[in-house]
Amino acid sequence: MKPSGSPHRASPTPTVKSMPDATATDGPTVGQVSTRLGVTVRALHHWDDIGLARPSLRTAAGYRLYTAGDLERLHRIVVYREIGLGLDRIRAILDDSTADVPGALRAQRTQVAERIDRLQQLSAGLDRMIDAHERGLLLTVEQQAAIFGPQWNPDWLAQARQHYGDTTQWRQYAERSASRGPEEWQAIADATAGLDRALGDAMDAGVTPGSPEANQLVELHREVFASYFPLTRQMQVCLGRMFEADPGFAAHYDGIRAGLATWFRRIIDSSARAHGIDPDTATWE
Repeated sequence: MKPSGSPHRASPTPTVKSMPDATATDGPTVGQVSTRLGVTVRALHHWDDIGLARPSLRTAAGYRLYTAGDLERLHRIVVYREIGLGLDRIRAILDDSTADVPGALRAQRTQVAERIDRLQQLSAGLDRMIDAHERGLLLTVEQQAAIFGPQWNPDWLAQARQHYGDTTQWRQYAERSASRGPEEWQAIADATAGLDRALGDAMDAGVTPGSPEANQLVELHREVFASYFPLTRQMQVCLGRMFEADPGFAAHYDGIRAGLATWFRRIIDSSARAHGIDPDTATWE
């Protein structure tokens, strides 16, 4: 096989000697070389076929036998292959007396260093992903308090993982969390706070469920909440029920405006009906 785009000299074809099977003791067989060097028989046959490493001897029955010189060449091929050189490049190094071997090895070292850097980055990313799946937020307790406010309880994350850790939504949340730092979480917290203010202002202004203004707020909630995981309308209805029924969520919304938790659930239900969803039978899907 020739290197793409550049001619090269083929490796010398060794003289093949034939001997009777009974006296074929001048070198190891393909199977023995395969075991000794840790390469497959198939690879040795391929290298023979392309003229990269041909055994110098054959028995009368046609079995390949390798000389000491053949083994030395094979050792070099294995070493060069293990450091990532392609077969064409290996052939050029072995057969071209003018080849710049140190230069080729330095170039390969550069590629290996770049590959190591990419693998280290991948390893760091995997560590963050694992942490995100296990912890939810990759923020210190102090960072959480600074971003989400003094009412934030870091224990909520452990409770959420305990309840939802096996769900698709937790996995989606964790995978998004893995790529976020304090700045991204601050932007999400600001968007959530803005939504809360808009809900309170709309309730004060007498916005009624089913109105265009109310439906816009429902869409805004789905957009903001999508920072955690995709939220279908049916899932949003389920959340609306929880906002009203769960003491913690109800206290949050009613702390913004008295009765806001119920009003919020009602505008979500009205929007769902406009999209053909019965809030009474909606499920988490």
